[in-house]
Amino acid sequence: MDVTLRGIASITYWADDVAAAAAWYTEFLGAGPVFTRPGANGQLGYAAFAVDERTRLAIAGRATAPPGAALEPGGAVGHWRVDDLDAVLDQLAAMGAKEWIPLTPHGPVVSASVLDPFGNVLGLISDNHPAADFRGGPPHRPA
Repeated sequence: MDVTLRGIASITYWADDVAAAAAWYTEFLGAGPVFTRPGANGQLGYAAFAVDERTRLAIAGRATAPPGAALEPGGAVGHWRVDDLDAVLDQLAAMGAKEWIPLTPHGPVVSASVLDPFGNVLGLISDNHPAADFRGGPPHRPA
């Protein structure tokens, strides 16, 4: 059996107030959710955003997280590709996000992570940042 990962289809972030988180991400992404579902008491319980043609960012009610789910920052960090890392970090800071992992060069890429106002880690990565070191050649870009 050939098992091949083909990219992230969806990343789910948790929020106590899904409507507030959906509004925040609508402002950040420049477009509203492509799918929503009501939760308890008629409140918004789930919102999914189309980040690109293949990837969604979902916001779900923290109360619906699976038992034992880590709801505090930590664990694995998914990094979203961005072209202008500094501009995105500035925009996120202006919107109330807090630095979690500072700008860190990793050879041909540079990453950073922030905490959104709802306690989720938003990782960012760029191969266009001036701190990237391309001595090993240009970064590999999947077809």
